[in-house]
Amino acid sequence: MVAQDIIVKPIVTEKSMGLLADNKYTFRVAKSAGKIEIAKAVEELFNVDVARVNTMHVRGRRKRMGKYEGVTPSWKKAIVTLADGSKTIEFFDGMM
Repeated sequence: MVAQDIIVKPIVTEKSMGLLADNKYTFRVAKSAGKIEIAKAVEELFNVDVARVNTMHVRGRRKRMGKYEGVTPSWKKAIVTLADGSKTIEFFDGMM
């Protein structure tokens, strides 16, 4: 897989913005990607040093539109912690 296929998009929420102070960045990633693949993809895309990666599966939620009911798709989330001497990711710098 290519790095762009592994990192789907950044997650911008209040909680993820609070984690930026601890050098932790949150991304939506491919469901089949492992921690090592995610770390290499972040290092390649953003030129930073990754210290650790925590992953979690986010279950799809039930949604209704009138009388019809469906389920949103499940997805995978990764919280990437950067090394102490590493630079920050510029994309998130303007949001703080």
